[in-house]
Amino acid sequence: MIGQSLLVRLQSQLDSLPFLIPLSNLELMTHRPTPNKWSVHENLAHLARYHQVFLVRLQRILEEDRPTLPRYRAEEDERWPVWAAKSPTAVLSELQRLRKQLIETVGNLSPEHSRRSAIHPAFGEMSVAHWLEFFLLHEAHHLYVVWKLIHETATKDCGLQ
Repeated sequence: MIGQSLLVRLQSQLDSLPFLIPLSNLELMTHRPTPNKWSVHENLAHLARYHQVFLVRLQRILEEDRPTLPRYRAEEDERWPVWAAKSPTAVLSELQRLRKQLIETVGNLSPEHSRRSAIHPAFGEMSVAHWLEFFLLHEAHHLYVVWKLIHETATKDCGLQ
């Protein structure tokens, strides 16, 4: 069964986005303070793309008996460059649309479906609830990175303020 706390976080975690991101400052959104680290925009594009990936994974969990699901790595995803190239507005729009789809899918799960599971290569067998927890913690990490990037960049004298 999917717990109430999990559902509430799924429904509300992205509500922090308007407080985190400076949509009016495209330079700040796309600035990479470190060459090999993602920008704010790339972190958000990753979250949107990962919603798509997670929805496919969830469908596999519901249709297959204990499927083994590989780790997701954007660097190995042939569709990642398309997402990284989208505009910040398009990424945020897609992120919101995909989140609504995920909330609806999870909200319609039967108790039987909620008990289904899949195998993660590092964490072993996990129920749908555990996969959702993993998804939300991964997302929270990227939201924290976004917050940090914005505040670190804004406090440095780099002409982006």
